[in-house]
Amino acid sequence: MAGNGDRGGLLSAGGILSIIVGVLEVVGGGLVLAVTALGVPMWEPDIPFFPRFSTLLPVDTAATPLLIAGIVFLVLGIFAIVGGISALKRFGFGLALVGAICAFLPVNVLGLLALIFVSLGSGEFSTEDI
Repeated sequence: MAGNGDRGGLLSAGGILSIIVGVLEVVGGGLVLAVTALGVPMWEPDIPFFPRFSTLLPVDTAATPLLIAGIVFLVLGIFAIVGGISALKRFGFGLALVGAICAFLPVNVLGLLALIFVSLGSGEFSTEDI
């Protein structure tokens, strides 16, 4: 575009959006993992006759889905960051597309835009092998 030489704005925008969403996923997944691992009690309203969900089951199974969700968000965020870097460097369209898909998997608008922008900028990637 203007002053960029052969660099396109859509692919740069897709890479930056992928990195932003990836950082948010890593932070969110890390917080979920930290809160779950530290055993911070979940909020339960103090309403009369409202059941305490943590006391209904004899085994503490509430932490397992949260641990899995935290790990999934952490991995998706790492892939989104690596894919965004690949899109900015214009090397490895497959990796950039996987990163944009990982940014979109939590279904958010920024991830959708990253996926669209990276897909539209596929012609800007180098075809050289390492």
